[in-house]
Amino acid sequence: MSKYVDKKNIIEENRVHEKDTGSSEVQIALLSKRIAHLTEHLKAHRKDFHSRRGLLMMAARRRKLLDYLKRKNLDQYLAIVQKLSLRR
Repeated sequence: MSKYVDKKNIIEENRVHEKDTGSSEVQIALLSKRIAHLTEHLKAHRKDFHSRRGLLMMAARRRKLLDYLKRKNLDQYLAIVQKLSLRR
């Protein structure tokens, strides 16, 4: 995990219950932060294709988690999309 992602705060803001560290909402929020950070890196380093591949894999993982959440709990899905201001 990148040192630029403040995991503790992200987990506290998005957890469902007190001991939650791995729910779909938390994973989506962490991935969104990492994707944003890596996107900024790629703007400066256009030819970094290894990082670009990692970015695409993270985006695909986030997409799968969002699809899962949409199937299982539409209200939580809509809340997390609005909270993270994702296009959907």
